[in-house]
Amino acid sequence: MKNFNKIVLAMLSLVAISCTDDIQNTDREPVAATTAPVLLTPKGDFNIVLTKATEKDIATTMVWDDAAYAGTSTVVNYSIEIAKAGTKFASPTVVTTTTSRFKSITVAELNAALINGGFIDKQENLVDIRIKSSVGAAATAAQFSNSFTIKATPYRVPLASSHWLVGAATPGGWTWDNDAETEFPLVQGQTNVYQVSVVLKNGEAFRIFLGNNFTSNGNWDSSRNYPFYANSGYTITPELVNANDGDSNFKYTGTTGLRVLKVDGVAKTITLN
Repeated sequence: MKNFNKIVLAMLSLVAISCTDDIQNTDREPVAATTAPVLLTPKGDFNIVLTKATEKDIATTMVWDDAAYAGTSTVVNYSIEIAKAGTKFASPTVVTTTTSRFKSITVAELNAALINGGFIDKQENLVDIRIKSSVGAAATAAQFSNSFTIKATPYRVPLASSHWLVGAATPGGWTWDNDAETEFPLVQGQTNVYQVSVVLKNGEAFRIFLGNNFTSNGNWDSSRNYPFYANSGYTITPELVNANDGDSNFKYTGTTGLRVLKVDGVAKTITLN
């Protein structure tokens, strides 16, 4: 009986200690925002053209002064936010987060944030950028830094299944530099049908390429020219003829303008609408 009483007393003591700890925890001083972070760089003169070939490079390193909070010491989290210029961050996109007062952002990270944020690829965009600070897992006591408007030109993230158009008849000409090639994507839900809307230039030539290594050298060895399709039994629109230019490229004979090029590997047709 004495042993039983000792056990009960020990259990009551543990409960009492636990309750005391809970009371002490509820008495912790709440965290309050006092000083917002201050964005230092990049500033409004920052302008960058992003490319797939340099996606692993550092696009920029963002630096800011720390935010300050009153109350119980806690870890401060920082989120780098971007938004379309002039929208007052109504729908911001988070680039990345950190607990440091600086963060290096790769080309791929910045490009992904821009595309996800609705910015237009292959075009210079005005981008508002700022820092958001918060504390705890619930991201409470948020504070926002000043913002700068930078300029950024994102690249399109291509589909792994895409083909490509290169040539004087296309907007990018005979080069792969700066993503000049035209993506020729697989039609969703199809297995061998490719289609793209592209401005074609009268009297000029182009070639279809199956691969792209995303460098200035492109992927010249993966090409398919006019004879390849003709000899494979394709019916080809009369507006595309053999250029007879040494590489036997496609030559566009129609009026310069926006056309829908479709290569259907199932029906074995090449059409222009």
